Amino acid sequence: MPYLDLITWPRRAHFDFFRQFDEPFFGLTVRVDATEAYQHCKATGQSFFLFYLHKCLVAVNATEAFRYRIEDDRVRVYEHIHASATIDRADGTFDFSYIPFATDFATFLTGAQAEITRIQSTTGLNVGVAGPDVIHFSAVPWLDFTALSHARNFKHPDSAPKISVGQLTERDGRWGMPVSIHGHHALLDGREVGEFVRAFETGLTIGVGD
Repeated sequence: MPYLDLITWPRRAHFDFFRQFDEPFFGLTVRVDATEAYQHCKATGQSFFLFYLHKCLVAVNATEAFRYRIEDDRVRVYEHIHASATIDRADGTFDFSYIPFATDFATFLTGAQAEITRIQSTTGLNVGVAGPDVIHFSAVPWLDFTALSHARNFKHPDSAPKISVGQLTERDGRWGMPVSIHGHHALLDGREVGEFVRAFETGLTIGVGD
């Protein structure tokens, strides 16, 4: 199913309505429990960032609407969605990445580490590294934010979800972090964001042994 059948799609009217907006993205911020994932990474020495990025991608790929992209007047359904995450450098700058998704964490980790190494050995900003088959992902570990907005170029066609994760903090013996999700309203609603969040939190809880 490379493209949705817009004639039979129940959200066709919503698609036609919201895609005409100057700003069709809506955003929600929730707090996600990451206690088991954090404790697992601390005990094993794994990268917590790459661990939760992988669980995020697992949840994205399990939520069909997060794999929708607008192409001209059609909605393409991608089989797999990858990550274009911002990666920091030692000099305080960052670059955009292309980190391929793999269901197996070890395979994902190999690809992610290679991409991080590449970026940290370069300078400048590579804005063309990823196509539409990604989520735009960023980590903001310095802030326990409650809301977040994104810089947007309205002249550039864009329907990829944007997910940001904030500072990990402890409350009442549990560790959690804010997660901001922005989605194109022509493609998804709050219901699908809720589906993604539940899948993400489940992965952080039961996926620690993967």
